[in-house]
Amino acid sequence: MFLRRLMKRSLHATLSCLALLLTTIGASAQIGGPGGPAGMSATIIKLFGENRAFSAKAEVQLLDGSQKEVATMPMDFSLLDKNIRVEMDLTQAKNREMPPAAMESLKQMGMARVISIVNPSKKLAYVMYPDQKVLLSFGLKNEETNAPANSNLEKKPLGNETVDGHACVKNKVTLTDDTGKPVDVILWNASDLKDFPVQIQTKEGDNTSMMRFHQVQLTKPDSALFEPPADYTRFDSQQEMMQAILKKAPPAPDKK
Repeated sequence: MFLRRLMKRSLHATLSCLALLLTTIGASAQIGGPGGPAGMSATIIKLFGENRAFSAKAEVQLLDGSQKEVATMPMDFSLLDKNIRVEMDLTQAKNREMPPAAMESLKQMGMARVISIVNPSKKLAYVMYPDQKVLLSFGLKNEETNAPANSNLEKKPLGNETVDGHACVKNKVTLTDDTGKPVDVILWNASDLKDFPVQIQTKEGDNTSMMRFHQVQLTKPDSALFEPPADYTRFDSQQEMMQAILKKAPPAPDKK
């Protein structure tokens, strides 16, 4: 029972981290399906402007209404056209709902490293656990893979600031989500990186989400990174994947 609860915590942590990521870069994005980033729409990709092929280190941070940290998550982020890859190590995350002991247990079970891929051309998304060589796949809706016709960005310059040594123009951008609701996003576009948004901020209620990019490489990542490995066991059901991992988990120690 403990292992099952821990696995559910892992999937919840994955969801939380991905939701935090997607909320930060899209504000209105929703997690769809079991544990995956299905809410990453083509509209959100427009935040990166002409930078449609890059790799970077990123950190996502969520602050509450009193500006206290709720969660933070470092990750590797790659984009190739509309394809997205996010790689995370949950043991590096900080989350008030996830105790450190649980993170270590996830590592022992081979569930700490998580890779998520969004592949709009196939209308599929994947959540992969490389230490277990298993993946969960699920379909994407049409609105999650195609930008609406009225999705042009509206930019309003707010001034100039320096972020991590990059001279940036601070812009307020208004996106239109799939329901037609306007969503405000603050971007810090670096002039020395072809206006790449090295910092992205959104607000939802009293919470503030911030995403910061480091070590940005404006070169094409390998296309193979956006395809699931052929030797992974594929599941379409979260429950079936959990059961398969539990069968391989070490037995719990006897209580004396």
